Amino acid sequence: MQEAHVPLRRSRRTRSALAAAVSVTVTALVLTIGAAANAATLLADDFNDGNATGWSTSGGSWSVSAGAYSQSSTGASAKALSGSTSWSTATVSAKVRANTFSSSASRGIGVAARVQSTSNFYALVLTPTAVQIRKGSTTTLATAPFSAAAGTWYTLSLSATGSSLVGSVNGSQVVSVSDGSYATGRAGLLANYTAGSFDDVLATDAAGPSPSTPPTTPASPPASPPASPSAPPSPSTSPPPPPGGIVGWATQAGGTTGGAGGATVTVSTWADLRTQAQAAGTRTILVNGMLSGSGTIEVTANKTIQGVGANSGISGTTLNIEDMHPANVIIQNLNIRGVPGGDAIQIENATHIWIDHNTMSSTIESDVDFYDGMVDITHAGDYITVSWNILRNHWKNSLVGHSDGNSGEDVGHLRITYHHNWFDRTFERNPRVRFGETVHVYNNYYSNIDNNSSSYGIASTMNAGVLVEGNVFENVVQACWSASGYADSDPGRLVARDNLLTASGPCETNGSVAAVPYGYTAQSSTTVKSSVTAGAGAGKL
Repeated sequence: MQEAHVPLRRSRRTRSALAAAVSVTVTALVLTIGAAANAATLLADDFNDGNATGWSTSGGSWSVSAGAYSQSSTGASAKALSGSTSWSTATVSAKVRANTFSSSASRGIGVAARVQSTSNFYALVLTPTAVQIRKGSTTTLATAPFSAAAGTWYTLSLSATGSSLVGSVNGSQVVSVSDGSYATGRAGLLANYTAGSFDDVLATDAAGPSPSTPPTTPASPPASPPASPSAPPSPSTSPPPPPGGIVGWATQAGGTTGGAGGATVTVSTWADLRTQAQAAGTRTILVNGMLSGSGTIEVTANKTIQGVGANSGISGTTLNIEDMHPANVIIQNLNIRGVPGGDAIQIENATHIWIDHNTMSSTIESDVDFYDGMVDITHAGDYITVSWNILRNHWKNSLVGHSDGNSGEDVGHLRITYHHNWFDRTFERNPRVRFGETVHVYNNYYSNIDNNSSSYGIASTMNAGVLVEGNVFENVVQACWSASGYADSDPGRLVARDNLLTASGPCETNGSVAAVPYGYTAQSSTTVKSSVTAGAGAGKL
């Protein structure tokens, strides 16, 4: 059995760059809960235009390639500078990736603020073992332990407010200090004897929190509610009740709370949504109305993005949740429509995520969208629940594990629960699983997955372990693949029990799977269709 429409899987950064290239809209990035929601943009460059106009460099070998600004030399303290020497209050952020790290603790990659010269500046520098705020290239003002891997993208943010300097990694404050040596200066990128790349550079006039604010560990969800913001986002509403009803893998290893305990902001434009989703700090973002945009919204840690009522959501946009352990993100009650050239929700190397009560469909309701996945979970994504969603009129719907050759990263991860979802005319990958165990697929309703002889519901491949329990399959060409493998992939393991098949091909079983560690109650398959059609999708919370 050959898989129809097998996609060419692009690299993470190439996919993000291609998606972002659709849009030249740049919005201000608010980097702390205490920052005003309408912070002004001082500088923004995603390098998708293929040049580095406005940047001056010192040392190293700089060039723009594949939508990123790269420095290829390991033999220089290389810097790239842009902006005004008069900037005072400023937050500078960028995605950074070291190609190789030096064994020297004094060398690393980072962002800079208040750059007065190539030797006088503040920098937030990432090394293999630490995050540091430095004055100049070698004077360390503050440090915090951090394990960084070469080849991995990290979002660094350095805020300078008066004498306060605050550094964040992947949306979490990790280090802070006070120093009054430099009052103003430009924004900069730093590659200190380190070859690496930079993307999505943004400088705003948003202030950072006080250095007296206790830093949080970058890989931990908030242990207690943060202090109230000095200027709450505007417009705003009262926070919704704390999230409840999570079942499955997203409840494990600390659970998933999203923006609970943080500020709440209502957004009514795509630009504002992108600003708030990409901001650092814990918050609930209420989406009011259908917001249309193009490109990628990078969702940072400790966020709930929730639609208002039954008719709010986004179109033409990828929500990307990437490189966060935990991400601690909830996406809920949104209408999500066609995304040209990318996934609707893309989860890569991120953990603790709940996708709940959304309606995801192609742009044209009467047709099938041939774009990439609705919800793709790859690169060791983990502790994820996908529940009570409607996924409709799509082809390659939900991929788990991006390639047959990625066992080293994926084995022991990709623990995902799919329950009470309605898969309607989603002709493949509902889900298709590589390596994950146990992927628990229970009490879902599958309808009209019958476009051609290659259509199917669930596929377990590459020795994945999938438990398929209490589902309803109606007009599905093949309910499940496992022992036969799928396309060019090796067989997986699949256990099936109490599934109801009507005018559908068999659910092929193979081997055994590990038990799930969480509590749940599976409905009888005879009641699943009525429960799911009544309760799934946006507007059913």
